Amino acid sequence: MDIFGIPHQAFLGQLMLGLVNGSFYAMLSLGLAVIFGLLGIVNFAHGALYMIGAYVAWLSLEYLGINYWVALLLAPLVVGALGVVIERTLLKQLYKLDPLYGLLLTFGLALIAEGVFREQFGVSGQQYPVPDLLQGATNLGFMVLPNYRAWVIGASLLVCLGTWFLIEKTPLGATLRAGTENPALVQAFGINVPVMVMLTYAAGAGLAALAGVLAAPVIQITPLMGSNLIIVVFAVVVIGGMGSILGSILTGLMLGLVEGLTKVFYPEASNIVVFVIMAIVLVLRPAGLFGKEK
Repeated sequence: MDIFGIPHQAFLGQLMLGLVNGSFYAMLSLGLAVIFGLLGIVNFAHGALYMIGAYVAWLSLEYLGINYWVALLLAPLVVGALGVVIERTLLKQLYKLDPLYGLLLTFGLALIAEGVFREQFGVSGQQYPVPDLLQGATNLGFMVLPNYRAWVIGASLLVCLGTWFLIEKTPLGATLRAGTENPALVQAFGINVPVMVMLTYAAGAGLAALAGVLAAPVIQITPLMGSNLIIVVFAVVVIGGMGSILGSILTGLMLGLVEGLTKVFYPEASNIVVFVIMAIVLVLRPAGLFGKEK
């Protein structure tokens, strides 16, 4: 059976691969949306933090023998600690200035991180093995789906929806949102707002690192992996609505599927379809699909 003249195996298979890519877009855009939505920082270093998370997993396996499952916890903690240092020493000085300064600072940090890792590891890339528990594949009828890619989809959805629920539906999330909108009032209730801000940035950095660990067995780990992806992820955040957490999750998954379908019908446009959609959305709805109009 054909779908729009395309064999259904090819159509559904590409759709599933698009969902895998969309899972990475959702995870990365989630961290960006958390940091921008709660702190107002356009964090251009997010791609570098994603790359560092992947390298932490690879280095811990290569030199310390730490397996993938421990790396899923270790990398976010290490990169989250790095986020604390960045926030306390650099970003803290910029909160009262134009957001452009934060963008320029984080862009500079991304270039520095990329340069350091290129100097140490080159650009040829490192391989990270798929964990034994997730080896093999499952026959879905229309395609053979590697078990690891199915895990990526499931883990990404769990983390994304869990983060959304935490921020939007719990007292802790309400406190975080109040602390960013009216820090003086929240401080008056005895809550240490600067520490809360620091931990929020660390959590966003940790989400980027977690995405890096999930990506490590799928792609080659290189210093360029963050910069190659961050532009697309920024487009996802803009389309979803800057600061909209649920918007970033849904848009990331949706654009992964659209990109996958574009590879079926018009492969030459698959690299630009996200940016075409971004341009159309900005013209019709500048706040993004899920953003709030001011």
